[in-house]
Amino acid sequence: MSTKLYDMTFQVILTDSGDALLWGLQDGYEVPGEKFRNLLFAWHEPSCYGTTLELRQAGELTLTVLPAEMVLPFFSEPNFMDILRWELGNEATKALLNVAPLLYREAKAGHYIPSYSSYRNGTLDWTWEAGSEELKELDWDLFLSLDFLGEEMRGLRSAFSAIVSVEHYANEDAVSDLRRDYPALFKRTAEAAASAHTFTEEEWLASLGWKPDTAPFRPALQLLEPDEEQYDWRLRLILQDKSDGSVFIPIRLAADGHATGVWASDWSAYILERSPGWAARLSAALPTENIGGELFAEPLTDEAAWRFLTTDSRQLLNDGWNVMLPGWWEAASKRKPRLRAQITSEAGGKSKSLFGLNSLVDFDWRIAIGDTDLNASEFAELLSRKERLIRFRGEWVYLDPALLEQIRRLMESVNPEEGLSLQDVLQLHLLSESEPLKPSESGRTTEKDAEEEETRIKLEIELNSHLLALVRQLGQPSELQELAIPDGLRAELRGYQREGFTWLSFLRKLGLGACLADDMGLGKTVQFITYLLHHRTESEHPSLLICPTSVLGNWQKELARFAPDLRVMLHYGRGRLNGEALSTALKHTDVVITSYTTALLDQETLQETLWSSLCLDEAQNIKNAQNKQSAAVRSLHAKHRIALTGTPIENRLSELWSIYDFLNPGYLGNQRGFQHRFANPIEKHHDEVQTAQLQKLIKPFMLRRKKKDPAIQLDLPDKQEMKVYINLTAEQGALYERVVKDLMERMKNLEGIERKGAILGVLTQLKQLCNHPALLMKEAIPSGEALLLEEHREAFISRSAKLERIAAMVGELRDEGDSCLIFTQYVGMGRMLADVLGAQQGEPVLYLNGSTPKVERDRMIDSFQAADGTGPGIFVLSLKAGGVGLNLTAANHVFHYDRWWNPAVENQATDRAYRMGQKRNVQVHKYISLGTLEEKIDEMLESKMSLSENVISTSENWITELSNEELHNLFALRQSW
Repeated sequence: MSTKLYDMTFQVILTDSGDALLWGLQDGYEVPGEKFRNLLFAWHEPSCYGTTLELRQAGELTLTVLPAEMVLPFFSEPNFMDILRWELGNEATKALLNVAPLLYREAKAGHYIPSYSSYRNGTLDWTWEAGSEELKELDWDLFLSLDFLGEEMRGLRSAFSAIVSVEHYANEDAVSDLRRDYPALFKRTAEAAASAHTFTEEEWLASLGWKPDTAPFRPALQLLEPDEEQYDWRLRLILQDKSDGSVFIPIRLAADGHATGVWASDWSAYILERSPGWAARLSAALPTENIGGELFAEPLTDEAAWRFLTTDSRQLLNDGWNVMLPGWWEAASKRKPRLRAQITSEAGGKSKSLFGLNSLVDFDWRIAIGDTDLNASEFAELLSRKERLIRFRGEWVYLDPALLEQIRRLMESVNPEEGLSLQDVLQLHLLSESEPLKPSESGRTTEKDAEEEETRIKLEIELNSHLLALVRQLGQPSELQELAIPDGLRAELRGYQREGFTWLSFLRKLGLGACLADDMGLGKTVQFITYLLHHRTESEHPSLLICPTSVLGNWQKELARFAPDLRVMLHYGRGRLNGEALSTALKHTDVVITSYTTALLDQETLQETLWSSLCLDEAQNIKNAQNKQSAAVRSLHAKHRIALTGTPIENRLSELWSIYDFLNPGYLGNQRGFQHRFANPIEKHHDEVQTAQLQKLIKPFMLRRKKKDPAIQLDLPDKQEMKVYINLTAEQGALYERVVKDLMERMKNLEGIERKGAILGVLTQLKQLCNHPALLMKEAIPSGEALLLEEHREAFISRSAKLERIAAMVGELRDEGDSCLIFTQYVGMGRMLADVLGAQQGEPVLYLNGSTPKVERDRMIDSFQAADGTGPGIFVLSLKAGGVGLNLTAANHVFHYDRWWNPAVENQATDRAYRMGQKRNVQVHKYISLGTLEEKIDEMLESKMSLSENVISTSENWITELSNEELHNLFALRQSW
């Protein structure tokens, strides 16, 4: 192609990729490439007036490269400088200039189709529609007859495809829409390309959904089942009339595509054109035993029919074929066989008692196929026929070998003669409604998991009436027949407490571990003591109670208070019994109390006894299942296991697993499996399904009541006061004895005012020592970053049993959303409490003392009392500064960390929370260090013996009037504690 430019000409060649290569000549000599480009494209804005066009060297010629997407627009509207004039050189030039504007308009108007030839070669390109009215008018024969232009036809098509992409698919959204609407266009596999070769272009475009199929019929494959007239499965090719879908014309195909049959005359042209493709595609898609020499002339075997139903038909549907299967198939294919363990009617009844999750119950196998139930022998007879598709009791049944193998393995894994464990029965029943998917390694349920779940047989359970009643009672403790309150209990049980004691006894009867997880202050202690009284005579061995060291004394006090008839032994300290002496003592003991630390130290000794019951108080102490303390506790033997805790989960679900593995070993699986199945999906992805499943599993063995429950609220008094008895640590005990010894030595030489001053000074020292040794030793109290390090903070807290106890209780009540006031006499102790609790809870803690300015004081009160409940939840106050004149009804817990000798002063402090405006029940916790003067003064206040109430309540001066012997009796540490 050439045209004249003044006395110049320019030449054009189209490459296969659609780019145009241009160069110019003048008087037979090449025009310099840059000059030629600047002249030719002086007004061409898309190429920035030629500046963006590449110059390419080809031998001695310098070519200007016009990209494919610019070719049709440029030649559709050639815009040359006015000083240039050019002439049409020949017919080929005329043809190109004629076709370019038409093709450009067709592309912009959306008159294009995917290129069939490109798709078969594994690429996606576009071509024009040959049927376009405008393009029909072109003289394509002339266009193609020019040899040099005919060679460039690929380039012209590439240029057309390029401009279609620019106009219609220039952004990701448009491409995404195309991929969504025509996914088959993007199947660039060898199989897809090979399959496309058997289509005509019209069929291919119709299979994509790009164009409607103009044939008056649609081909389909039909599977015919055996009936009374025909005893074999058969596959046949039919043509379905589009105008009347009920009309089917069966045809036969030879391997070469030759079709035979009787059809309407206007169908013949389509059949003649398309049948070779049908034959080729079916031969490639179906196994040889399905088709034979003449397609579908032979009947199908049972194996071939089963494969067509389950595999081949799906592949043919994916390839665009219509497939007609028997009407019953869809329902049959979705109806999986079901394996059920039917518990025998006697299991769990009075004739055969249950004890523990490992106890066995008798059952029979039942296999449901369709609407029919089979027993094990009937199912075995069915399998012996080794057929995939059978007519059974009047209906066709699909027996998937993979599912049958699963059933066989499940049946072999459990021996009916041995029975199922109660643990298996409970788990199967609780999860039978919606067995969870097994999550992937990431903890998420993937599409692959869902597919595997769909093809997995689940073992179902059918309970008899006895076990149905048992499971219902486990889930509804309030429906249990309440037990009589045992003789010897010195307490009035509230309704929910009686229910809790009954529930503990019910689970003991079944040998099932129980977790009593009531909120703090609801009386877990008295419920367990009632349980102990009720079962004290059921075993020749006592019960064992393990608790934190800080509450050993509290348990001794509570047992003596509520059940004085129980024989209690403390197994703790250097003088604790072992060997024969311990064995002898246990024969005269109902309850043994020990600490977690001692249980670890004396693990082998405690293992020698089969305890009547083993109870863990503050059971979260075994939350780390891997540490030695937890392992030691698990190794002990008992007829019944109980966990008492207000916080079964403090931070992670693994803590719940640890408690349950103590109560009912193996019930929640091993730790790794539990983490994979529940902890990861719930903690990382908040999986609601797995959460519901875990709740179902744990509910029968956990009784948790909250103070906010309406039934509980009605049972509670308005103000509940309780004393919290706490042991001294070894460090505190040694320092306490040293201070008392030093005082008694000094008393020998002091008189008058000096004697009184020394006594009052030691009184303060001992009270501070009971709070924390750092106060007595005048140590620098850690704060800031030092307390943020958990190991440093825990080490500091553990030096004081009081501080350890209040940290645990405040953590528990804050988890429940409650708020508290903490009163102390000492400014240093107040600062310590504020810093330690703030670091532990990760929240601001208010602290008010005598030096707090009024403005700051008012700000603290307003913040704590915030109406929206968003204020701080912990308020530490010095007793003198915060004991009167404040309204702090946002708190529903009050702690008296150290005791004031005047009960009226304590009551006034308590009334900061328990006053008009308080809408919740208030719990008051009074801390008392066992064996110290705190306990002795408390006993005096309670009994009003030896001293008048009036004297004690006014001041501490009465202590200074005691004799040296009376002083020693008051101050000396009781070694029994």
